[in-house]
Amino acid sequence: MKVFHTVKDVVQWRQTQVGDRCQVKIGFVPTMGALHSGHATLIRESVANNDFTVCSIFVNPSQFAPDEDLDQYPRTLPQDIELLQSLGCDVLFAPNAHEMYPQGIPLTVEDQCGPFVTVLGVSEMLEGKTRPNFFRGVATVVIKLLNIVSPDKAYFGQKDIQQFIVLATMTKELFMDVELQMMPIARAENGLALSSRNKYLSDETKTIAASLYAGLHEAESLINQARMGQKPLPTRSQVEEAVMSHWNPYIESNDFKVDYLSIAARSDLSEVTDPRDLNTVPLVISCAVYVTDRVDPTVQVRLIDNVLIK
Repeated sequence: MKVFHTVKDVVQWRQTQVGDRCQVKIGFVPTMGALHSGHATLIRESVANNDFTVCSIFVNPSQFAPDEDLDQYPRTLPQDIELLQSLGCDVLFAPNAHEMYPQGIPLTVEDQCGPFVTVLGVSEMLEGKTRPNFFRGVATVVIKLLNIVSPDKAYFGQKDIQQFIVLATMTKELFMDVELQMMPIARAENGLALSSRNKYLSDETKTIAASLYAGLHEAESLINQARMGQKPLPTRSQVEEAVMSHWNPYIESNDFKVDYLSIAARSDLSEVTDPRDLNTVPLVISCAVYVTDRVDPTVQVRLIDNVLIK
């Protein structure tokens, strides 16, 4: 596996290895490192279906607010390189912040210079409501990476469902010649969605955090049973109650603090309130919850998760 740190080296590699050979396909997996088996799923998919696989590791400053955990975000580059090599990745692009943002990238938006990308209509709700400039940073760095690597296909995880919708909208509306593929959420045996931020939590707390998925799955089952005619069509309140039945004990004990619980149309993330739409519209039920560690209560981690209903 080749490891590059500059845009020039990645572009040169692509021109040398691929050139204008249309039959050669490049798959791309952008990451922020601290790789786990969820990332491995994406990389294996790319390796299996492309001639070359490129992975990037870059902790992107522009998607962090000044009060967020940029400095504390886990960085495990040596271990990440070992994993990528074992998976058959061909190229790792691991730039520094200056390489990606030559004009500098202060965390305060008002102080930033240079081009940035905003995808209106699907960025402002859910994650975007809590983190107003998050998707501006995500869209900007991803369009930079796609322009550098020029892949045929790029792979993303379902856990960041809103991110995928934002990026799919961006690439479609900007007429970019790349296909985005979303891969299912990789989960631990207890159902907890795999995340780099899980590293902050004790084993006891990870067990508790698995209730996030248990609640979402309960709601998913309720809607699916109604769609199959096995149960009456639920109201939105009943769907929310199905989720909260799993979460309430941990909310009461201050283990969980809910940021949002969303029941939305998958197409544009608009909230669904009409019971008839619950029976017909493709849905995404998603959440963000602050989880306080039971071993070290000074540690609080914001976890996201979702389920899709076709």
